This record gives sequence, structure tokens and C-alpha cells, in this order.
Amino acid sequence: MNYFLILAGILFLYMTAFFFLSLIKKRNDVADIAWGLGFVMLAWVSFFLSPETEIRHIILCALVSIWGVRLAEHIYIRNKGKKEDYRYLEWRRKWGKWFYLRSYFQVYILQGFLLYTIILPVLFVNKEAGASLGILDFLGVFVWSVGFFFESVGDAQLINFLKNPKNKGKLMTQGLWKYTRHPNYFGEALLWWGVWIIAFSATKSFWLLVSPLVITLLVLKVSGIPMLEKKMVKHPDFDDYKKRTSIFIPLPPKNNC
Repeated sequence: MNYFLILAGILFLYMTAFFFLSLIKKRNDVADIAWGLGFVMLAWVSFFLSPETEIRHIILCALVSIWGVRLAEHIYIRNKGKKEDYRYLEWRRKWGKWFYLRSYFQVYILQGFLLYTIILPVLFVNKEAGASLGILDFLGVFVWSVGFFFESVGDAQLINFLKNPKNKGKLMTQGLWKYTRHPNYFGEALLWWGVWIIAFSATKSFWLLVSPLVITLLVLKVSGIPMLEKKMVKHPDFDDYKKRTSIFIPLPPKNNC
């Protein structure tokens, strides 16, 4: 059977299994945990399906695993003992009797499709042997590292901020959040640009740009920044924060605002 069809079928079963888990748990935000771990699962399945084994394959699978496991753990700890994420609670109210059907297709199946699209560079590299490691591979690892730094450190800074009782009711504007209103989303998009650079070193395929472009579009225009900013805009300090702080790319704050 075709390599890509096998991987698509495995991913379909994986997302369907998480949908049934959501029914048992009675919370749809398990989909957020499935997101990171799905990349890890598909990366290593493609690795073991490939007849070739190269250092680049191992590097890519390791980078995806470090990112995916950390993200899943972060979301699990963040959600543990709390109510279902506000996005899914809102959809429960809006979708009514169609909630379960729409959840399956609009949350799990759609997420699986996006996941598959974003991880394509890894799947193509793992499928066959590529060129020897070169300067682009090292550049890609560097870009991935910067992205991972912004995502992981940004998340950690926000968690520590929210844990402090003195910060109750305050807006997070410190650390990396001083230079971008969404360091974690910036980091997530950037690290996938790093993955693409490594894949380009092996495949010389520009069309695989669909991967970092999709994740960047998602966080900028769809399910990332727009939804969060809609929530943040209700905070009384958000207007000032918005005026002085870049929305995405880290920049020095505007002190004259």
C-alpha cells in the first residue's frame, strides 16, 4: 500500500480514538493534547516505514518529539483539574444537538488534516534518502531552536505569572511577552519554518512551504491569535499593551505610547 495512504489511515484512526476519548472524558480539549502527540506518532511511524535510515531522519523525528511531547505535557498540566477550555465550552452552547457530529469533523478530522499537511516535510524526508547534511540543516536546527525557545519559555513565563496570587487580574506583559503579545505562537510558527529548511536541504522542494505557511496562517488568522485576542480585549490594560507591543514578531516595545 502507498506510504502516504498508510500514514493518513493511521492518523485517521488516531484522531477518531481521541474523539471517543473526548466522549468518555466529556471534554473536547483532549484534542489539544492529541495535536502535539499526533506529530510525534506520525513522525516515528514514517521513520519506521522507511527503508532508509539517515541522521537527518533521526534529527527531524527528535525535533518533532521534543516539541510535541513538551506541548502535550504543557496543555495537560494547564487543563488538569479545570473546566473544559472556554473555546470548546462555547462550541457546546452554539452547536447544540449537532455538537458531537460537528466536533468529530470540525475538531478531530479537520485537525488531523491540518496536522498531516504541516508534517509533510518530515514525511517526505523520512520516505527516502536525501543529500548529505549541509549548512541548511544547521540553519534549520538553529531556526527551530529559536522557535522552541520562544514557545517553551513564553509558556513557562505565563504559567509562573498566573501562579502568583499578586498577579490576579493583571495582564502578562513581562519577559518575552514584553516584545510580542504572543511569543508562544510566534515560536510555534518559527520552529516549523526550521523544519522546512531542513527538509528543503534534503528534497529541494519549494512546494513543501505549505507546511510552515499553514501553521503561520493558523496562529495568525484562525485558531490562535484571533481567538485569544478576542478574550484579551476585555481586559482594561489591553489597549495600552496592544499599542506598545508587537502582535507576533518580537520587537522592542514602543515606549512613547
